[in-house]
Amino acid sequence: MTDPNAQPPVDPSQNPPQAPQGPAAGQPPYGGQQPQPGQPYPGQQPPAGQPHPGQQPPPGQPYGQPPQYGQQPYGGPVPPQQYQYQGQPSGAAPLTQAEDKQWASFAHFGGALGAFLGAGTAGWIAPLIIYLVFKDRGPFTRQESKEALNFQLTVTIYVIGLYILGAILSIVLIGFLLWPLAWIVGVLGVIFGIIGGVKVNNGEAYRYFHAIRMVK
Repeated sequence: MTDPNAQPPVDPSQNPPQAPQGPAAGQPPYGGQQPQPGQPYPGQQPPAGQPHPGQQPPPGQPYGQPPQYGQQPYGGPVPPQQYQYQGQPSGAAPLTQAEDKQWASFAHFGGALGAFLGAGTAGWIAPLIIYLVFKDRGPFTRQESKEALNFQLTVTIYVIGLYILGAILSIVLIGFLLWPLAWIVGVLGVIFGIIGGVKVNNGEAYRYFHAIRMVK
């Protein structure tokens, strides 16, 4: 005996199950808005080089290009090499052995020439210039230019002092004898400057017989 309220069985071959309806791939969801050209749909990854929705690129830096020098990469710290200055000048190159000996001899020869042209009062100029320029580039030049500078400064002090003292004592007719002595001291500055230059040019260190070594 059958139940009059029972539902007849369903034949699967006559009524196949239907897939749930929804927005097709690439279509906006129900009630949604059509995205702008070039923008991904919700849940869809943006193309390579395109920003995510709501993300703004750094000022002056478009997406899809590597960060420029000095800019911070996306999501990471600045690499240490970006803190280095580009085009930073390097220090002066050290002198070669031949250049070191050459400039060391120039300090003595330049002192002798200055003493000759300045009557014993300008021999310190050339050694001072060479010392200031090359003292950190060549040890031999630093040593010899300092020696020449101290000697020529001593000669300058003695010459000027003798001239002043001779002028003061000239009132008693004794000071005139000091002026030739000042001239002799200036000549000694020329002679020993040349001797020092020759010695140093041969690779030998030279030390003057007398100098007030003011430059240590």
